[in-house]
Amino acid sequence: MEGINSGDTAWIIVATALVLMMTPALGFFYGGMVRRKNILSTLNLSFITIGLISIQWVIIGYSLAFGESVAGLVGGLNYLGLSGIGLEDVEGSIPKLLFVAFQMTFAIITPALISGTFVERIRFKVYLVFTLLWATLVYDPVCHWAWGGGIFSQWGALDFAGGTVVHITAGFSALAFSMAIRKRKGFGQIAIEPHNIAFTVLGAGLLWVGWFGFNGGSALAADGLAVQALLNTNTAAAAAAVVWMFLSWRDNKPSVLGIVTGAVVGLVAITPAAGFVNTMSALLIGAIAAPVSYYSIDFRERRGLDESLDVWACHGMAGAWGALATGLFATAAVGGVDGLFYGNAAQFGIQLITVVVTIVYSVIITFALTKILDAVWGLAVSEQEEEIGLDISEHGERAYA
Repeated sequence: MEGINSGDTAWIIVATALVLMMTPALGFFYGGMVRRKNILSTLNLSFITIGLISIQWVIIGYSLAFGESVAGLVGGLNYLGLSGIGLEDVEGSIPKLLFVAFQMTFAIITPALISGTFVERIRFKVYLVFTLLWATLVYDPVCHWAWGGGIFSQWGALDFAGGTVVHITAGFSALAFSMAIRKRKGFGQIAIEPHNIAFTVLGAGLLWVGWFGFNGGSALAADGLAVQALLNTNTAAAAAAVVWMFLSWRDNKPSVLGIVTGAVVGLVAITPAAGFVNTMSALLIGAIAAPVSYYSIDFRERRGLDESLDVWACHGMAGAWGALATGLFATAAVGGVDGLFYGNAAQFGIQLITVVVTIVYSVIITFALTKILDAVWGLAVSEQEEEIGLDISEHGERAYA
C-alpha cells in the first residue's frame, strides 16, 4: 500500500466540499419549482438530509457499504462507528477518513434527490424515517454492490461516479413513491406553477460546478483521469442543455427552466461513464440524454402521474441511459475497459443486468417502505395543510413577508 499523496489529498478535500455543496444547491434547484408557500419545506428536505445521513453514515452506513463483504450483498459491521479506522490508514493515496467523508457526500445527496417526487405534500416526520430506512436498505447495499467489492464489481460492472448507485436508485425509487402517495390537490385541474425559476437556475449552476467534484473527485487522485472526467462532465452537460433548448423551442419557446434541466440531465448521464469514455463520446451521451428525459417527462404527463419535479425522468432514465452508454462507449484508452463499440459486447450485457437489478431492487424496497409508512402515519399531509402550505403547516414559518 502506498503512502499518502498530498496533492491527491488536497484535491479530494476540495472535491468533498464541492459534492456537499450540491445538496443545498439541489434544494434551490427544487425550491424554485414549487409554490412560494412550500419553499422552506423544499429547501429543508435537502438540508436536513445532510444532518441525518452524516450521522447514519459514520454510525452504520459506511460499514454497510464498504465493510467486509457478506456474500457480495452487503458490507459487514467491522467499521461500525468507524471503528478500526485511524489517522494513519490509507485508501489508495489518500487518508481513509477522507475517503469516508467523500463517500458520505454521495450518500447524502442520493435520498435528497428523491425528495423532488413528493414536495408540497409529504409529512416531514415520514420523510425523516423514510430517508434513514431508505439509505440503510437501498443506498448502502447498492453502493456495496458497485464500489465495496459486492456483486456488481465482481461481475465487472462499470460505474465511475454513481449512475446506478446514485441516479437509478433515486430516480426509480422516486417513481415508486409517486405511485404510493396521493396527488397534490388540484393536480391536472389547476396550474401548479414554479414560484421562482431564478432559484432553479442558481441551483442548477451550483450543481454543475459541484459535479466537477462528484465526477472528477471519483478518480480519487489529482491525475489525468480526474481531468478527463471533469472535461467529460462539462461536455455532456453542455450538449444536453443545448439539445433540450432546441427540443423545447421546437415545441414552443426555448424555456430557461428546460435549458437548466437539460444541463442537469447531461450531468446525470455522464456520471457512470465519466472516467471510462473520451470527450466526443461524452458529447454524444449528453446529447442523447436530453431527448431520453424530455420524452420521459412527456410520457409521465400523459399518464397523469404526479411525480412533482420529474426525478424519475431526469435521474432514473438519464442514469439508466448513462449506465448503458458506459457499456457502449467505454474505451480502454481512458478507463482500461472497452465497451461494445470498441469490441467488447459482454460489457454492455453486464451494464444491462446491473441496471435491471438496481431498478427492480430499488422499486420493490421503496414501495414496501411507503406502504408501511402510509399504514403507520399516512404519507401526505391533509388537504387543508397542503392548502395552507407546508412552510406554515409543517414548520410554522413563512419564507416571504
